[in-house]
Amino acid sequence: MDGEYTSPLTEEERAARRKARMAVRKKKQQARRRRQFLQLFPFFLLLILILLLLSAWVAKREPKQAETPADQPQAMPAEVTPQEPEPPAIYTAGETADTIQLGEELPSAYAVVVDVENGTILAEKDARAVISPASMTKILTLLVGAEHVTDLDDTFTMTIDITDYCYVNDCSVVGLEVGETVSVRELLYGTILPSGADAALGLATYVAGSQEAFVVLMNEKLEELGLSETAHFTNCVGLYDPEHFCTVYDMAMLLRAAMENELCREVLNARTYETAPTEEHPEGQILSNWFLRRIEDKDTGSIKVIGAKTGYVAQSGSCAASCGRDAAGKEYICVTANAYSSWRAIYDHVDLYSKYCN
Repeated sequence: MDGEYTSPLTEEERAARRKARMAVRKKKQQARRRRQFLQLFPFFLLLILILLLLSAWVAKREPKQAETPADQPQAMPAEVTPQEPEPPAIYTAGETADTIQLGEELPSAYAVVVDVENGTILAEKDARAVISPASMTKILTLLVGAEHVTDLDDTFTMTIDITDYCYVNDCSVVGLEVGETVSVRELLYGTILPSGADAALGLATYVAGSQEAFVVLMNEKLEELGLSETAHFTNCVGLYDPEHFCTVYDMAMLLRAAMENELCREVLNARTYETAPTEEHPEGQILSNWFLRRIEDKDTGSIKVIGAKTGYVAQSGSCAASCGRDAAGKEYICVTANAYSSWRAIYDHVDLYSKYCN
């Protein structure tokens, strides 16, 4: 035996056997794939059925559109037709043939009496003349603040910038001290009742970050109310500035807008308000609306004054804006400017209410 192996199969026979083995393997693979397909077929059938049902449901929910000629634009579906934004309320009051033109019998140099329900001017005296509104400005400060405040119980801490501003400009103040923390609600009441510049500046800073930014909001509100042609404000406290002006008519419209705001109405109608105790004021403070407390026992006929704000700078004399309501619930607004004293302003309102609103 020489150790050399000789196959009993020829090359042709070996090739034939390989081919037969490959055919057997291929047949087994095909049989396995057929079994897998038969196992998955019910799932494919169910998926196709679900897709068909879903397609039919969507087609049923789509609104049918009428055919239109190719050159004719299709109408936009009603549910997506753009809606014009509702225009803001524009406050106006007009003179009538019965409007009384006041003269020297009224000591205040400027005045207007408005019937709110009818939108008419009952009496006036240079109502469209430009004046400095003094602290009547704070009616707009209150209105803008009330429209932007979302949490009346949130707090604000008084800063030295605000107290210095009030001191340098000799402003009327609540008496808040540097570092004193008070609620936003107390800033609103402090702005109106004692005409506190410290409260007004605190409110402006809380709402807008600075007085300058807040004044932008004030002038935007004037434009929204349709008053920007004759009114423009440069500060939130009422300091005199040639560019800080309005008319008594404008102020009447501002008070009307404020009295339609529930929060502003509440503040403007408060005779007194007691603040919460603080470290700087352990017993709190009693804030008082000087005008309301002194007009309530005067003879205004059937009119009860339900909101008011006064003002004074040398350039405009004593001013006042008030809202009165008669026994039937009808409301009137009275604004005067350039009276020779704060008491004279009160008595001018008494006279105007008693003569023209009863």
